[in-house]
Amino acid sequence: MVLNSTVVLTLMLLTLMFGAGLTSSVWGFSLGREALKGTTQPDVRPTNSNTGGKQGKLSSKDQVSILKEKDILKSVKARMEGRDPEKIAQTNTKTDKVSAKPAPAKKSAGSQNASAKFPLNSRDGGVTLEVSGASQRGSSLLLDVSLKNEGSQAVRFLYSFLNVTDSQGRALSASAEDLPGELPPNGQIYYGTVSIPSALVENSKEISLTLTDYPGQKLQLQISGIPVAK
Repeated sequence: MVLNSTVVLTLMLLTLMFGAGLTSSVWGFSLGREALKGTTQPDVRPTNSNTGGKQGKLSSKDQVSILKEKDILKSVKARMEGRDPEKIAQTNTKTDKVSAKPAPAKKSAGSQNASAKFPLNSRDGGVTLEVSGASQRGSSLLLDVSLKNEGSQAVRFLYSFLNVTDSQGRALSASAEDLPGELPPNGQIYYGTVSIPSALVENSKEISLTLTDYPGQKLQLQISGIPVAK
């Protein structure tokens, strides 16, 4: 059987084309494999930060810390003003620590000592004059005083005879309020106040008070060492 020359030529061409395609595929696969040597697929598995493995340690180190917007603005402002943000942060931290420490309580030893001296009193002829306290009120120093008569006769007082002096012996202007002009012999306590301008005693620590009866002036009620309240 004689084959047609056209059919034979066609079969030869198809064979050559198939062989060339197969050769090109094998050669391309070999080149691609050589090019991808040393390349591995990235590990996209979730990492457990609580494990003690090496991978967990690397992940914790590579974590990105998120800064607060407030801190970023402070840092930018400090750099624009030519200051070092790290030094400013350290200074603020030290200031906060110092501010957090409670301030030591102030001791009012002077006030306690002054209060400890009261009451002060003087007694003569059955009459008792007592100073139970001193305080500043407005522009005046006020002395809380009281009178008591345990004698047999009533005693009259004229409070213009009330004598108040400072520690240097200088006479001070003073006025008495709510004290009786006549003190009956009933043992009852009568309370009042003696007012002294604060400006007169601002340089004095102690004052003295003297009161006598009127008109006989037989009684001498004198109290010294009265502390001046500041």
